[in-house]
Order: sequence, then C-alpha cells, then structure tokens
Amino acid sequence: MPRSLLTPLVAFCVALTWSGSWITGKLAVSSAPPLEVSTVRFVVAAIALVGIAIVARTDLGRGSLWPVVIAGIFGYFGYNAFVFVGLAMAPASDGALIVPTLIPVLTAIAASFVGERLTATKLAGLAVASVGAAIVIAAGQSGDAISSRRLIGDVLMLLGAGCWAVYTVLGTIALRSRSPLAVVTIAAPVGAALLFPLGFFEKGYSDVAGWSTGVWLNILYLALAGTVASFILFYWVVRRVGPGVAAMTSYLVPVLTLAMAVVLLGDRPQVLQLVGGFVILAGVRLATLRLARDREPVPEGAA
Repeated sequence: MPRSLLTPLVAFCVALTWSGSWITGKLAVSSAPPLEVSTVRFVVAAIALVGIAIVARTDLGRGSLWPVVIAGIFGYFGYNAFVFVGLAMAPASDGALIVPTLIPVLTAIAASFVGERLTATKLAGLAVASVGAAIVIAAGQSGDAISSRRLIGDVLMLLGAGCWAVYTVLGTIALRSRSPLAVVTIAAPVGAALLFPLGFFEKGYSDVAGWSTGVWLNILYLALAGTVASFILFYWVVRRVGPGVAAMTSYLVPVLTLAMAVVLLGDRPQVLQLVGGFVILAGVRLATLRLARDREPVPEGAA
C-alpha cells in the first residue's frame, strides 16, 4: 500500500467504527441505563487496554500525568456522560448530525490554546456551524412533551461534542511524551472511575446481570472497537497530522451513521435537519479552510 494512503485509510476506518458506535450505542441504551452502559464499556475497555499494554510491553511514558488525566476527564467521562444520556433521549440521527459535524470546528477553536492560530475564518466557521446545529435541533421539535425530551438530548450531545474537542487538543500535549496506546491506556481507567458513581443514580448496577445478550454484544463493540481500536488509531492520526486535520475524520461519520440509522434503526431525519447538517459542514469547511496548508503533516513513520 502506498505510504501516502495509509493515514487517510486509517482515518476512514476510525470514522466507520465511530459510525457503528452510534448505532450500537442507541441499541444498548434502548435496553439498559445509559450511564451504566458507559461505565461498563470503559471498564471492559480499560481491562483490554491494560492487557494489550502488558503484552506489548508498552512504555507508559514519563513526565506529568495531568494532560492525560484531564484528557480522560473530557474525552471519556464528559463526552460519554453527555452523549449517552442524550442518545437515550434523542434519535441516533440527531447525534450523527450534531456531534461529528461540530467536532472539527470546535477543535479548530480549542487548538488555538496550544499554538494553532485563532483566525477570523475559524470564528466565522464556528458561527456558521452553530447556526447549522440550531437548525438541526429546532427541526426535530414539534412542541409536545416528547420533543422537549429530544431537545434536552440534542443539547447534551452538543456539550459532548465540546468535550471531545478539548480531548482531541489535550491529546496533542499528552502525545509529546507518550505513545497513543499509552495515552488511551491511562485515560480509560480515569473515565471508568469517574463514570462509575453516576450509575448509582440509575439502577445501581443491580440490573447488569440481567442484561440481554444483545446489550452485551453492543457494549463489547463499544468497548473493543469503539474505544480500544478507534481511540488508539485516532490518536495515531492526531500524532501524524495534528488535531485540526485529524478532527476532520468526523466529516464521514454523519453520512455513514445516517445510512446505518435509516436501515438498522428506522430513523427518518427531517429534511430541514439534513439542511442543518450541510450548514454545519459548510461552517467546518470555512473554519478549516487553510488548516491543511498552514500545518506541516507529521512525516510518515513518525508514530
């Protein structure tokens, strides 16, 4: 395989895996409490990551742990607490239109705190994308009690997108002294530990033993594919091309997830929601217009 194709191919695999996570996540929270699902997901993922790190004799790195811990707080605890509760209240198609499409522009803004320039173009892109998100959320409302629940779910997923943007940027700091596997191996237990107490606000894990085989299969996908594999590969991409360009992996997620949601979940997004999704993508494109030219990619083989 040509070396120039390796990074785009890995980015596509990450997007495909994340798209599947929206579907399996929706299926899981339809039958089990969302915070319990998130906690068990990361417990399983943490065990798997520690096992891989031991077998691979991974050096967990030296220096301050704070960038990794804070990344775990935002990317594992914050993102999943907001998104999985939101996913229990709103369709997967809403999440696919709001979260992956907003992440690149939010990351472009957040990256300004670690050296990337905050330009007028980025700010304009954020404004356009915000309008698009508002269209997506408003289009799903019908004024009844159910739509109010959906609105809260959409807003929670919007907050989750912000958490993921911070997680992506903090990863650039953590990756200065640690490998992608080391960062994820340290961060996953942090997320699991912080999510664990929240499960007691639901059923206190008393129902876990009674979860169906389908719920467990969905959780295993979320843990092993959606967390272990995709997070390691995503940080590998971040290390090679930087947080702003890596975040554009999210471009593919709405298309893939919407197709899966229509076929597998029976979701029927409103036409105006699709329009809002295109507006968000226009804002993302505006915010990242010069990003690929301004930043020199990390050379192939650097990871």
